[in-house]
Amino acid sequence: MRTALHCLATALLAALPLQAAASAAPDAPDAQTRLRDQGFNHSQVMNTAEWLSDEIGSRLTGSPGMRRAEAWTLQQYRQWGLHNVHREGFAFGRGWEMEHVAVRMLAPRVLALHAVPVAWSPSTPGPVRAPIVVAPIRSTADFAAWRGKLRGTMVLADLPGTGSEPDQAPFQRFSSAQITAMDHYDPPQHAPSVLPPWLKHARLQQRIDQFLKDEGAVARVQQSYSDGGLLHGEGTHYQQGGPLPAVELAAEDYRRLARLAKNGEVVLEIDSQTRFLDQDATAYNIIAEIPGTDRSAGYVLAGAHLDSWAAADGAADNAAGCAMVMEAARMLAVIGIRPRRTIRFALWSGEEQGLLGSKAYVATHLASRPPAPPGTTGLEDYYAITRRFPVAPLADYARLAAYFNLDNGSGRIRGIHAQGNLSAVPALEQLIAPFRALGVERVVAGDVDSTDHELFAAVGLPAFQFVQDPLDYDTRVHHSSIDTYDHLKADDMRQGAVVLAGILLDVANRRDPLPRQALPSAPAPSDPFTYDTPDDLR
Repeated sequence: MRTALHCLATALLAALPLQAAASAAPDAPDAQTRLRDQGFNHSQVMNTAEWLSDEIGSRLTGSPGMRRAEAWTLQQYRQWGLHNVHREGFAFGRGWEMEHVAVRMLAPRVLALHAVPVAWSPSTPGPVRAPIVVAPIRSTADFAAWRGKLRGTMVLADLPGTGSEPDQAPFQRFSSAQITAMDHYDPPQHAPSVLPPWLKHARLQQRIDQFLKDEGAVARVQQSYSDGGLLHGEGTHYQQGGPLPAVELAAEDYRRLARLAKNGEVVLEIDSQTRFLDQDATAYNIIAEIPGTDRSAGYVLAGAHLDSWAAADGAADNAAGCAMVMEAARMLAVIGIRPRRTIRFALWSGEEQGLLGSKAYVATHLASRPPAPPGTTGLEDYYAITRRFPVAPLADYARLAAYFNLDNGSGRIRGIHAQGNLSAVPALEQLIAPFRALGVERVVAGDVDSTDHELFAAVGLPAFQFVQDPLDYDTRVHHSSIDTYDHLKADDMRQGAVVLAGILLDVANRRDPLPRQALPSAPAPSDPFTYDTPDDLR
């Protein structure tokens, strides 16, 4: 009988996957060691980044590129053996893509200019020719000066300026002192009292577009906000398309036109061909999981936004973050771990239009707020959502142990922003301790905004963004026409994937979720701020 049982046990062990048998052996490497081996010796992070950047390219929300990215990332997750791989939709509106653009100066001489269509602007009816008018508009009060003077013209509505010299090195890595300077605490303000400058600017641009349309202008010509020939093409997501064709010119070209216009007539030819997409008005987040063994323990979440702008390939912003999140998922799947908590991975859509994908996820799974006023744009709601009370926790609110976000290019992870969650700092310090030799230096108390962890933290959840070396992300690459694979740093991204995977595994297996902050509530009536006036959001 003993012999029969022994033979049966031997046969069962032989039938187990090799990885499972190895991990059961007393002398097998631990999971963190196997993650580092995968991440540094068998990495696929750059293959993923290359596919998203070179093969698929720009991924504007709702565009054909984004649809290809959605399908490809779903396929990859399934091939790697992840579970519950699916997409979650939310209302978005019209998609858009640019097909062709050519801008030439025809008088006083012929010169090809560097240009890109502004996102969600309509096409010109083929090549169109018209004189330019330099009409800097800095507020709606300036409209009166230009009424009746713009019909049949191409309008340069930005103040040309005189150019600028760089005030910082184009490529940077953080010093320890710079990281230390981030370690400051700002009391949370869930309801700011005044509109931020960027939102005022965005609103003004919409009003300028409509004014030019009403005045009979042929097209709007915008100036790039960066020198060095860089283009961006950022624009407002109009549900019905922008009022009139719009192109962005390189700053140097724009200023040349403005100077020439002082001496005589300047004629442009613009051929801007774009396409609106109405087949599917839904945008989609991509979700995948490694199941946990304890269903009552909840889950830990990692995410990055999959969408980009259209001027380039969206490599640093944010194929890099997506590739590191996907690589962490692949590594954890391939070593065959069985964490206590489920580890969930999210690739968000619509981040560039106001954190729309992560906002939809929070509203569906974690916490609800009263709806926005009708007609509120995504960017307006990004500002206004923290003003709406009450906040009501949903089913998954207590289940989310922590959220970690990657959206600062391909730079090496140097720390974690605690997002003002001081109670979580000791736990975060424990999480990064094994990675100090890889360059992860410290947890900093300060927060950082304008990316997808923000709305998780805004409802009190433990949500964090990594501190990453800036490289040339802010100085040249961010949203620009050179946001290509060439600017990604492979060693940094391998390190980032290893750090992310290791932290996710640690949080998935730790006894307690990370500390969270208080659920925000409406301010007291004596508070000097005003929060309930929708007019300041219109």
